[in-house]
Amino acid sequence: MERSTIDVKDFNSDVFGLLNRWLLLTGGSVEEGECNPMTVSWGLFGMIWFKPVVMIAVRPQRYTLRLIEKYDTFTLCALPDEMKDVLNFCGTKSGADCNKVRECGLTPTASEKIAAPGLEEAELIMECRKLYHDEIKGKNFLDKRIIDECYPERDYHQVFIAEILRLEAIRKYKK
Repeated sequence: MERSTIDVKDFNSDVFGLLNRWLLLTGGSVEEGECNPMTVSWGLFGMIWFKPVVMIAVRPQRYTLRLIEKYDTFTLCALPDEMKDVLNFCGTKSGADCNKVRECGLTPTASEKIAAPGLEEAELIMECRKLYHDEIKGKNFLDKRIIDECYPERDYHQVFIAEILRLEAIRKYKK
């Protein structure tokens, strides 16, 4: 895949569409030999604290949460449309039960600015460094219907805001 570095101000993507297509959140460290991707479709992109950021939400039972909490960095990768089966697999299987990288034939690749690996098959790799962490709290919902619709088990997401340190992508993601 022919990717190049893109300055965040030149990033051109429909972020709603990007999340709707699903991304792979990969935690771990190339150096430590730990790597586990999970599919995400809930998140936010924006600016806060004078930084370009992404906010991701990870349920407490997800195996990847252990790696996201252990390391300061993670990647978000967009895969080509023809790899939807990989995204489905990584969203329905646990890294505690299988090696998703091996089973999906993914190739971890060293990132330039962070410890977490990107994926060679990705069209877009976002290298991210955590800035903030919190847990969604049920008592703070103004629309209580969301609790019953999205949290019937009351397994509220852990939320991470991370600075986007580097973008590497194919041409379609550049202005």
